[in-house]
Amino acid sequence: MRIAAGQFTSVPGDIEANVRSMQALVHAAAGRGARLVAFCELAATGYDLGLIAERPDLWLAEDDPRLEPLREACRATSTAALVGCAARSAGPRPTITALVIGPDGELLARYDKTHLYGEELDVFTAGTEDGRFLLDGVRFAVAICYDNRFPEVAQRAKSDGCHVYVASSVLEADNDSYRTVYPVRAADNALPVLLANAVGPCSVGDCRGGSAVWGPSGALLTTAGPDAPGLALADVL
Repeated sequence: MRIAAGQFTSVPGDIEANVRSMQALVHAAAGRGARLVAFCELAATGYDLGLIAERPDLWLAEDDPRLEPLREACRATSTAALVGCAARSAGPRPTITALVIGPDGELLARYDKTHLYGEELDVFTAGTEDGRFLLDGVRFAVAICYDNRFPEVAQRAKSDGCHVYVASSVLEADNDSYRTVYPVRAADNALPVLLANAVGPCSVGDCRGGSAVWGPSGALLTTAGPDAPGLALADVL
Protein backbone atom coordinates (compact mmCIF):
# COMPACT_ATOMS: atom_id res chain seq x y z
CA MET A 1 0.00 0.00 0.00
CA ARG A 2 1.22 3.49 -0.88
CA ILE A 3 0.50 6.23 1.67
CA ALA A 4 1.19 9.95 1.62
CA ALA A 5 1.62 12.89 3.92
CA GLY A 6 0.42 16.15 2.41
CA GLN A 7 1.90 19.40 3.71
CA PHE A 8 0.75 22.95 3.02
CA THR A 9 0.50 26.31 4.77
CA SER A 10 -2.94 26.67 6.34
CA VAL A 11 -4.66 30.05 6.11
CA PRO A 12 -5.70 30.89 9.68
CA GLY A 13 -9.46 30.57 10.06
CA ASP A 14 -10.16 30.01 6.34
CA ILE A 15 -11.61 26.51 6.24
CA GLU A 16 -12.71 26.80 2.62
CA ALA A 17 -9.23 27.77 1.40
CA ASN A 18 -7.57 25.04 3.45
CA VAL A 19 -10.00 22.42 2.18
CA ARG A 20 -9.15 23.46 -1.37
CA SER A 21 -5.46 22.95 -0.63
CA MET A 22 -6.16 19.49 0.77
CA GLN A 23 -8.41 18.66 -2.17
CA ALA A 24 -5.61 19.46 -4.61
CA LEU A 25 -3.09 17.37 -2.67
CA VAL A 26 -5.48 14.39 -2.56
CA HIS A 27 -5.77 14.51 -6.36
CA ALA A 28 -1.99 14.83 -6.70
CA ALA A 29 -1.29 11.95 -4.32
CA ALA A 30 -3.92 9.71 -5.91
CA GLY A 31 -2.33 10.38 -9.28
CA ARG A 32 0.85 8.86 -7.85
CA GLY A 33 -0.90 5.80 -6.48
CA ALA A 34 -1.59 6.77 -2.86
CA ARG A 35 -4.51 5.13 -1.05
CA LEU A 36 -4.31 7.44 1.98
CA VAL A 37 -3.31 11.10 2.32
CA ALA A 38 -2.81 12.46 5.84
CA PHE A 39 -2.69 16.13 6.79
CA CYS A 40 -1.33 17.93 9.82
CA GLU A 41 -2.89 18.77 13.18
CA LEU A 42 -5.60 21.46 12.82
CA ALA A 43 -4.96 21.64 9.07
CA ALA A 44 -8.51 22.88 8.41
CA THR A 45 -8.11 26.03 10.51
CA GLY A 46 -4.40 26.43 11.07
CA TYR A 47 -2.80 26.02 14.49
CA ASP A 48 -4.12 29.29 15.96
CA LEU A 49 -5.55 28.44 19.37
CA GLY A 50 -6.76 31.96 20.17
CA LEU A 51 -8.72 32.16 16.95
CA ILE A 52 -10.26 28.72 17.49
CA ALA A 53 -11.26 29.62 21.05
CA GLU A 54 -12.92 32.85 19.93
CA ARG A 55 -14.77 31.41 16.94
CA PRO A 56 -16.96 28.35 17.51
CA ASP A 57 -17.92 28.57 13.84
CA LEU A 58 -14.49 27.09 13.14
CA TRP A 59 -15.37 23.90 15.03
CA LEU A 60 -16.34 21.25 12.49
CA ALA A 61 -19.08 18.65 12.72
CA GLU A 62 -18.36 15.18 11.39
CA ASP A 63 -20.72 15.81 8.46
CA ASP A 64 -19.73 19.46 8.02
CA PRO A 65 -20.68 20.68 4.52
CA ARG A 66 -17.45 22.69 4.29
CA LEU A 67 -15.60 19.39 3.91
CA GLU A 68 -17.65 18.39 0.87
CA PRO A 69 -14.98 19.34 -1.73
CA LEU A 70 -12.59 17.01 0.08
CA ARG A 71 -15.19 14.25 0.20
CA GLU A 72 -15.69 14.72 -3.55
CA ALA A 73 -11.93 14.37 -4.09
CA CYS A 74 -11.88 11.15 -2.08
CA ARG A 75 -14.82 9.74 -4.06
CA ALA A 76 -13.39 10.80 -7.41
CA THR A 77 -10.00 9.21 -6.72
CA SER A 78 -11.02 6.32 -4.41
CA THR A 79 -8.56 7.68 -1.87
CA ALA A 80 -8.90 8.18 1.90
CA ALA A 81 -7.92 11.43 3.63
CA LEU A 82 -7.07 12.18 7.25
CA VAL A 83 -8.03 15.75 8.10
CA GLY A 84 -6.80 17.63 11.16
CA CYS A 85 -9.43 19.98 12.59
CA ALA A 86 -11.10 21.45 15.64
CA ALA A 87 -14.27 19.38 16.04
CA ARG A 88 -17.46 19.81 18.00
CA SER A 89 -17.79 17.64 21.09
CA ALA A 90 -20.58 16.80 23.52
CA GLY A 91 -19.31 19.51 25.86
CA PRO A 92 -18.65 23.25 25.64
CA ARG A 93 -15.14 22.90 24.20
CA PRO A 94 -13.95 21.46 20.90
CA THR A 95 -11.51 18.61 20.44
CA ILE A 96 -8.32 18.46 18.40
CA THR A 97 -9.44 15.82 15.97
CA ALA A 98 -8.43 13.69 13.01
CA LEU A 99 -11.40 12.94 10.78
CA VAL A 100 -10.72 10.10 8.35
CA ILE A 101 -12.77 10.32 5.16
CA GLY A 102 -12.99 7.03 3.30
CA PRO A 103 -12.62 6.40 -0.44
CA ASP A 104 -16.42 6.54 -0.71
CA GLY A 105 -16.51 10.03 0.84
CA GLU A 106 -18.06 8.75 4.07
CA LEU A 107 -16.61 9.16 7.56
CA LEU A 108 -14.34 6.21 8.23
CA ALA A 109 -13.13 7.18 11.70
CA ARG A 110 -12.76 9.99 14.21
CA TYR A 111 -9.89 10.33 16.65
CA ASP A 112 -9.75 13.02 19.35
CA LYS A 113 -6.29 13.91 20.70
CA THR A 114 -5.83 12.39 24.14
CA HIS A 115 -2.69 14.23 25.30
CA LEU A 116 -3.16 18.00 25.18
CA TYR A 117 -0.15 20.28 25.55
CA GLY A 118 0.34 23.77 26.97
CA GLU A 119 -2.32 26.28 25.97
CA GLU A 120 -4.33 23.51 24.33
CA LEU A 121 -5.49 22.59 27.85
CA ASP A 122 -7.29 25.96 28.07
CA VAL A 123 -9.12 25.62 24.75
CA PHE A 124 -9.87 21.95 24.07
CA THR A 125 -11.21 18.87 25.77
CA ALA A 126 -9.14 15.68 25.57
CA GLY A 127 -10.24 12.48 23.93
CA THR A 128 -10.32 9.20 25.82
CA GLU A 129 -9.78 6.45 23.22
CA ASP A 130 -6.98 5.40 20.90
CA GLY A 131 -7.33 6.14 17.19
CA ARG A 132 -7.86 3.26 14.79
CA PHE A 133 -9.23 2.69 11.29
CA LEU A 134 -9.22 -0.01 8.65
CA LEU A 135 -8.48 0.63 4.96
CA ASP A 136 -8.06 -2.14 2.37
CA GLY A 137 -7.65 -4.63 5.20
CA VAL A 138 -4.79 -2.59 6.71
CA ARG A 139 -5.19 -1.49 10.33
CA PHE A 140 -3.98 2.05 11.03
CA ALA A 141 -3.23 3.76 14.32
CA VAL A 142 -3.69 7.54 14.59
CA ALA A 143 -1.98 9.89 17.02
CA ILE A 144 -1.78 13.68 17.12
CA CYS A 145 1.41 15.61 17.90
CA TYR A 146 2.05 15.48 21.69
CA ASP A 147 0.46 12.00 21.80
CA ASN A 148 3.60 10.74 20.09
CA ARG A 149 5.81 11.72 23.03
CA PHE A 150 4.24 8.85 24.98
CA PRO A 151 5.80 5.51 23.94
CA GLU A 152 2.83 3.55 25.24
CA VAL A 153 0.61 5.00 22.49
CA ALA A 154 2.67 3.28 19.79
CA GLN A 155 3.12 0.19 21.96
CA ARG A 156 -0.65 -0.19 22.22
CA ALA A 157 -0.92 0.22 18.45
CA LYS A 158 1.50 -2.65 17.93
CA SER A 159 -0.24 -4.83 20.52
CA ASP A 160 -3.59 -4.05 18.90
CA GLY A 161 -2.47 -5.44 15.56
CA CYS A 162 -1.95 -2.14 13.74
CA HIS A 163 0.15 -2.24 10.58
CA VAL A 164 0.84 1.50 10.11
CA TYR A 165 1.16 4.39 12.59
CA VAL A 166 0.00 7.83 11.42
CA ALA A 167 1.07 11.00 13.24
CA SER A 168 -0.66 14.31 12.48
CA SER A 169 1.47 17.09 13.99
CA VAL A 170 2.55 20.73 14.03
CA LEU A 171 6.31 20.96 14.62
CA GLU A 172 8.40 24.10 14.62
CA ALA A 173 11.81 24.24 12.98
CA ASP A 174 13.89 23.33 16.06
CA ASN A 175 11.68 20.46 17.27
CA ASP A 176 13.68 17.33 18.12
CA SER A 177 10.89 14.88 17.26
CA TYR A 178 12.36 14.10 13.83
CA ARG A 179 15.28 12.44 15.65
CA THR A 180 13.97 11.37 19.04
CA VAL A 181 10.31 10.45 18.49
CA TYR A 182 9.12 9.33 15.05
CA PRO A 183 12.01 7.09 13.94
CA VAL A 184 12.20 5.69 17.48
CA ARG A 185 8.50 4.79 17.52
CA ALA A 186 9.01 3.04 14.18
CA ALA A 187 12.07 1.04 15.24
CA ASP A 188 10.83 0.16 18.73
CA ASN A 189 7.56 -1.25 17.41
CA ALA A 190 8.57 -2.45 13.92
CA LEU A 191 5.86 -0.23 12.43
CA PRO A 192 6.08 2.19 9.50
CA VAL A 193 5.40 5.71 10.79
CA LEU A 194 3.92 8.51 8.70
CA LEU A 195 4.28 12.11 9.86
CA ALA A 196 2.08 14.85 8.38
CA ASN A 197 3.39 18.27 9.41
CA ALA A 198 2.62 21.88 8.63
CA VAL A 199 4.96 24.01 6.56
CA GLY A 200 5.47 27.77 6.91
CA PRO A 201 4.55 30.25 9.65
CA CYS A 202 1.99 29.49 12.34
CA SER A 203 1.38 30.54 15.92
CA VAL A 204 4.04 28.18 17.33
CA GLY A 205 6.68 29.65 15.02
CA ASP A 206 8.06 28.64 11.65
CA CYS A 207 7.05 25.07 10.88
CA ARG A 208 9.69 23.16 9.00
CA GLY A 209 7.51 20.82 6.99
CA GLY A 210 9.53 17.66 6.77
CA SER A 211 6.46 15.46 6.42
CA ALA A 212 7.91 11.98 6.12
CA VAL A 213 7.60 8.23 6.31
CA TRP A 214 9.95 6.03 8.32
CA GLY A 215 10.15 2.29 7.72
CA PRO A 216 9.74 -0.33 10.46
CA SER A 217 13.51 -0.27 11.07
CA GLY A 218 13.39 3.47 11.79
CA ALA A 219 15.05 4.35 8.48
CA LEU A 220 13.74 7.41 6.65
CA LEU A 221 11.97 6.32 3.47
CA THR A 222 10.83 9.68 2.09
CA THR A 223 10.33 13.32 3.00
CA ALA A 224 8.42 16.23 1.50
CA GLY A 225 11.26 18.60 2.37
CA PRO A 226 11.37 21.68 4.60
CA ASP A 227 10.33 24.60 2.46
CA ALA A 228 7.22 24.16 0.34
CA PRO A 229 3.85 22.47 0.03
CA GLY A 230 4.10 18.94 -1.28
CA LEU A 231 3.85 15.24 -0.64
CA ALA A 232 5.86 12.49 1.01
CA LEU A 233 4.86 9.13 -0.53
CA ALA A 234 6.04 5.66 0.36
CA ASP A 235 5.04 2.03 -0.14
CA VAL A 236 4.75 0.53 3.32
CA LEU A 237 3.09 -2.87 2.80
